[in-house]
Amino acid sequence: MTPDQVVRRWSRHPRQVGRARAELRTALAGWALVPVTDTALLVLSELLTNAGRHARVSPGREIETRFVRLPDGVRIEVHDASSVRPVGREPALEADDGRGLFLVDALADRWGIADRNGPGKAVWAECRLPSQTGGGPDAA
Repeated sequence: MTPDQVVRRWSRHPRQVGRARAELRTALAGWALVPVTDTALLVLSELLTNAGRHARVSPGREIETRFVRLPDGVRIEVHDASSVRPVGREPALEADDGRGLFLVDALADRWGIADRNGPGKAVWAECRLPSQTGGGPDAA
């Protein structure tokens, strides 16, 4: 861990999502980024749950999270060893799941997928502090 980055490894067990959320909450408080906490925690939950559920990796392989402090927010990265890239889709109204990337797209200011050094990928999202200028979506 550096002052501007927190890196952790997690097993693919669903219980780890809560532990990762606690780590992110602590980091955001320490970085004075409390206003993005709710959004960032939901984004992390979706990305980490997707990796645990869909990343087909060898038993014992871990998922890595990186929380990187930005000048005006946080970048959340979830790394796994699977080369299969997630595909977002419009969820069915009656479905109990399938909304992960749909929610990430709606909540994060930016998100994407990047290759890693070695096998796998990183799915990342950035959550930024609300604008202090008071401008809305049409503001220049």
